[in-house]
Amino acid sequence: MLEQFRARGVDDERVLAAMGRVPRHLFVPAALETDAYADRPLPIGGGQTISQPYIVALMTEAARPGPRDRCLDVGTGSGYQAAVLAELCGETFSVELLPAIAAFGAENLRRAGPPGDTVRLRVGDGWAGWPEAAPFDVIVVTAAPERVPPPLLEQLAIGGRLIVPVGRQDSVQVLERWTRLAPGAAGLRREELTDVRFVPLVSDAGR
Repeated sequence: MLEQFRARGVDDERVLAAMGRVPRHLFVPAALETDAYADRPLPIGGGQTISQPYIVALMTEAARPGPRDRCLDVGTGSGYQAAVLAELCGETFSVELLPAIAAFGAENLRRAGPPGDTVRLRVGDGWAGWPEAAPFDVIVVTAAPERVPPPLLEQLAIGGRLIVPVGRQDSVQVLERWTRLAPGAAGLRREELTDVRFVPLVSDAGR
């Protein structure tokens, strides 16, 4: 799996090592464990998926998480992205809207063990982020809003990076990186990274 990432341009050795340490088979339903390391998304129930491993590697590398960074994972899902971030960040937070999916992710993180079981979890609207724990150096969104949620941009620390797929479910989505260079709306830099396909970010506020 890691050699496939390298062949496709992911070359951050910290990211590759972190993904090598996280047991992906613990983050998929038991019936799909034999497919856990295939490079494709897999269903986890509730209309949600665990992302394709390459996309997790790409997004994590783009976020550039550092060992002292405070990181937020929006859309806990299976817990896999949060587990990868926990290998790389000083503190990791994760928020999930759907209680049953949040419970699935929490159990997976517990089974995976340290540092996965150090992730702080909450059931809530990912559109709103986690304002009490902000600011964040890294925010990774693992579902696609039709526009970037303003609260997530507001919760970025100076120098912070937001990685988010943006677009409608029935059209091309674009993986974007937003970097906060200074306070205020004018202090943000937006980059387009690649085309992607994600489930929608479910949120009453987003609608």
